[in-house]
Amino acid sequence: MERELYGPEHEAFRETVRTFLAKEVLPHHERWEREGVVDREVWRSAGRQGLLGVAVDEEYGGGGTADFRHSAVLIEEFARAGASGLALSLHNDIVGPYLTRLATDEQKRRWLPGFTSGEIITAIAMTEPGTGSDLQGIRTTATDQGDHYLLNGAKTFISNGILADLVVVVARTTPEGGSGGQSLLVVERGTPGFERGRNLDKIGQKAQDTAELFFDDVRVPKENLLGEENQAFTYLMANLAQERLAIAVGAAAAAEEVLDVTTRYVKEREAFGRPLARLQHIRFEIAEMATEAAVTRAFVDRCITEHDQGRLTPVDASMAKWWATELQKRVADRCLQLHGGYGYMTEYRVAKAFVDGRVQTIYGGTTEIMKEIIGRSLLG
Repeated sequence: MERELYGPEHEAFRETVRTFLAKEVLPHHERWEREGVVDREVWRSAGRQGLLGVAVDEEYGGGGTADFRHSAVLIEEFARAGASGLALSLHNDIVGPYLTRLATDEQKRRWLPGFTSGEIITAIAMTEPGTGSDLQGIRTTATDQGDHYLLNGAKTFISNGILADLVVVVARTTPEGGSGGQSLLVVERGTPGFERGRNLDKIGQKAQDTAELFFDDVRVPKENLLGEENQAFTYLMANLAQERLAIAVGAAAAAEEVLDVTTRYVKEREAFGRPLARLQHIRFEIAEMATEAAVTRAFVDRCITEHDQGRLTPVDASMAKWWATELQKRVADRCLQLHGGYGYMTEYRVAKAFVDGRVQTIYGGTTEIMKEIIGRSLLG
C-alpha cells in the first residue's frame, strides 16, 4: 500500500538524512557502541546539515517549520539504519518543544542558536530512582532562595546524560502541591553541585549515553525557570503526546526494517534442501507480521497527520505508542527465531534489533501506563 503522507520536500529531506547517516554515523557506530557514547562532533555535523531544530525559528538557526513530518522522516531513517546512539529525536522532538514554547525571548537567544548548531546538546530529567513512570512521585526539590532555587535530588535513566550541556529538570517547588507543585528548571553544564554518575551499562542501545544525574545544593538562577512556576505537570502532559508519537514512528519503522531483513534471509537460507521461504510455517509467520506492520503503519501515519493538524489526543498517542512498540518487540522476537542460531549472534542485524528495541515499551511511559490512560478515557 503506497503511503500518501509525504511530499517531495520530505523525500528530499529523507535523502539528506540518509547521506548523513552513511557518511557521519554508520562508519563510527560500532566504535561508539564500544565506548558507550557518540562523538560530540557528530552533533555539530548534524547541525550543519540542518537536522537539528527543524521546528525552531529561522532567526535562531532552525528550520522554521512546525511540520512534524520532517521529524518523522528523521526518526524513520535512524530506526531503519539501526543508529540508536545519536539521540536527535530526543533533542528535537522531546526537549525542543519545551524551549520553543516556554522559553522567554532572553532564554531563546541564550540557548536556541547552540541547540540548532549542535554546540548545545540537551536532555530532560524526569525519571528518578524508585519513581519510574510515576511523575507525581517526583522527590527532587527546588527551594526558593530569592534570586535562585536550591536544587537537590537525583535522576536516573537520563538519555544524553553524559553529553548534555542543558538539562531540563523536573523538580518539586511546592512541597504540598502534588502534581501542581512541580516546575521546570534548566541546569547548565558546569554548574557547581551538578554531577553525573555512571554511564549506565544497558543491554541495548549501547552507543546512547544514559546516565545518573545528581544535584547537591545546585544554585539555579531564576532566569533558568522554564515557563511558570508550579506548572510543570501541565507542560509535561501537553508534550508527552508528541514524545509518544515519536517513539511510535520509530517503532513502526524498526518493525518494518527487521521484517524486510528477515524476509530476505528466509529466501536465501536453506534447510532440508530448500529455502526456508518454501515452508508453510515460515510463509504464515511472514504474512502475519507483514499484515500487522501494514495496519500499524496506517494508524501511525494517521496520528502524524492528526498531530500536524493539532488534533492528536493523548489517548490516540498512547494507543500508537503502546501498539507500535509492542509490535516492534514481537516482530523482533519472531524474526530472531526465524534466523535460528544465527539470530543470536551479534553480527546479525536481527540480534541488534532485538536488544535495541526492547526498551521501547518502557521509556516514554510503559505499556501498562499507556493502557491505563486509554482505559481511564473509556471507563472513567
